[in-house]
Amino acid sequence: MPCTRPSKHLLNSIFPPKFQTRPHTTLTSSLLSHCASPQHLRQIHARFVLHGLHQNLTLSSQLVDSYFNLGLLNLSLQVFNSIANPNTLLYNTILKTLSKSGDYEETLKVYQTMVSHSMYPDEDSYPFVLKSCSCLLDVVAWKQIHGHVVKLGFDSFDDVGSALVELYCKFGCGSDNEPQVFEEMSGTDLKSSWNSLICEAFHSGKPEESFQLFNLMRMESLVPDSGILINLLRSSVDLNSLESGRVVHGVVFVSGFCRDLSVNTALLSMYSKFGSLEDARMLFEKMPEKDCVVWNIMMSAYSRNCYPKESLELLICMGKSGVRADLFTSIAAASSIARLKYIELGKQMHAHVLRNGLDYQVSVHNSLIDMYCECDCLSYARKVFDLVKSKSVVTWSSIIKGYVRHNESLEALNLFSKMRFDGNKMDYVTVINVLPACVNLGALEQVKYLHGYSMKFGINLLSAVSTAILISYAKCGCIEMARKLFDEEKVASKDIIAWNSMISAYAKHGDWSQCFKLYTQMKQLNLQPDQITFLGLLTACINSGLVEEGREIFNEMKEFYGLKPSQEHYASMVNLLGRAGHISEARELVKNMPSKPDARVWGSLLSACKMHSETEIAKFTAEKLITLEPNNAGNYVLLSNMYAAAGKWDDVARMRTFLRDRGLKKTPGLSWIVLGRQVHEFCVSDKSHPKTVDIYTTLEILELAIKEARKKSLEQLK
Repeated sequence: MPCTRPSKHLLNSIFPPKFQTRPHTTLTSSLLSHCASPQHLRQIHARFVLHGLHQNLTLSSQLVDSYFNLGLLNLSLQVFNSIANPNTLLYNTILKTLSKSGDYEETLKVYQTMVSHSMYPDEDSYPFVLKSCSCLLDVVAWKQIHGHVVKLGFDSFDDVGSALVELYCKFGCGSDNEPQVFEEMSGTDLKSSWNSLICEAFHSGKPEESFQLFNLMRMESLVPDSGILINLLRSSVDLNSLESGRVVHGVVFVSGFCRDLSVNTALLSMYSKFGSLEDARMLFEKMPEKDCVVWNIMMSAYSRNCYPKESLELLICMGKSGVRADLFTSIAAASSIARLKYIELGKQMHAHVLRNGLDYQVSVHNSLIDMYCECDCLSYARKVFDLVKSKSVVTWSSIIKGYVRHNESLEALNLFSKMRFDGNKMDYVTVINVLPACVNLGALEQVKYLHGYSMKFGINLLSAVSTAILISYAKCGCIEMARKLFDEEKVASKDIIAWNSMISAYAKHGDWSQCFKLYTQMKQLNLQPDQITFLGLLTACINSGLVEEGREIFNEMKEFYGLKPSQEHYASMVNLLGRAGHISEARELVKNMPSKPDARVWGSLLSACKMHSETEIAKFTAEKLITLEPNNAGNYVLLSNMYAAAGKWDDVARMRTFLRDRGLKKTPGLSWIVLGRQVHEFCVSDKSHPKTVDIYTTLEILELAIKEARKKSLEQLK
């Protein structure tokens, strides 16, 4: 039992005042090793001095070690310095103590003093001395100490040899004068030592050092084992060097590890992480043995590189081969099913998960939630979410993202509030997922809260988060705050997304001059604009009626930067030309498009026709639009309004009959307002709000006030 408080009886039994002048060394050593209190250790030390044992080298060595273990390095040094003639044991103890404490300079000084007295450390202490050389990068001391090690024959010990190899890596591997550190070590111990060093280099985040050690090992004519090869493959991934991985693959082949499952698995993982699917599939086909891990790696590689069909084909082959799927198989399959929106297979996979008890991990539930959200089955995703007992931050983020994606922003914010109430800490993914819901509802206070939270926990330092907050402020009408965030970010750290976000924000606010200023700054910084940049510039031209500038931007995009305009770019140009009354030019632009126009392009042209009462072109355009979107009631309503403006009441009646017979209704517009952290939703002619009477009374008062103000204004003009 540890000695927490030595009693007077116990001390007297070891140090009797009258009958014994020198306590038994074995008893005192045992007492020192069990002492756990600095106060009691000092008391025992005092008894040593009282009984003349303060120069006992064995007890002094233990005292040095005991004081250090209690965090009293200064007392350890005092004990050592108080000894008149230290022996090898005491020197070894103080060398280890100083090296462990990080005082490498003092370690080497004590070593020099020890050598000057013709004494040398033992094989257990030399690794600590060599470590001090390594940390101080003292080449002169290293060469001297290495000479002592070889002279004494300690280089044959594994720990000393490993320390020497580490020094070679730091002071230059593979030199002509490199000593044969390992020539006395056995083959098994030698490989174990190399494997430990390479593994340590990999886990320390030094993949280059792993390959340096491997080169040194090859110079010793040693054949690597499976552990060394696996660590080298992992280092290749950390170096982001496919060529290094291929070299290791060659070593695997030459060394005869082609049938080793663990090495083949590491190779497959390496190729899949680099996205080299051809190499990965070739290796996969040639593998003599495939376990569940191998199948999962290959499936995940296809899914991650946007080949969901191939991933699911492997899933079927895996089942036919008799390999039992595990939870990682389910995660990979769920990702592929989500991409293909193959809901029936998703249900089957979900049933398999439940039947085989694979739903014990929350990561499986998260994958199922993502899958159902992507397959437009939000109700199923919610059921899975509600069944999860231990919800992680990923679980909350997944369901919130699903609701935002399906334009259920109000429910997304409700879930976000529940998440906060349950005490879950947000990560950057949650912040990015919640912000669009705040924007859709105009919940500026929530945006401010998320901004403050991000600043408090340092999340805003991530470019994706800062850009998302910037966009949110801009869309909520706080253009000044958005610009402040943009200006606070360093120029070097601003990516194209930040520039595009700011240009789009000014475009939506109708400030075309700021848009073009930012665009000019981008060009001065040699920052290459992309399609989003030009879309923001065209939007600014539309909102400001800058037809000529819009033409120049559109042509510059195609001819100078070589960017291919998308359907949205053509829709913007048609909108710009149409609003300015250039209907014929807009029609020609649509006619000469390199690809078939979609609903956005035809919709822009139809809106322009309505604005300028171009009924004939509008009729042709509407037919095209209705063909593309037969169930969009807004197209029929727009055409009906045009007929009404032109006085074609028979056509108006025909459109309304058509809408009624097909059961189509135009989706009403919604608006929101946040009061006291509560979101209030309204639609056209809405009377569902609890304070409807007060709202409409206020509107009537405002209407009367506006009429009175207008009347007074007209009278003043007269």
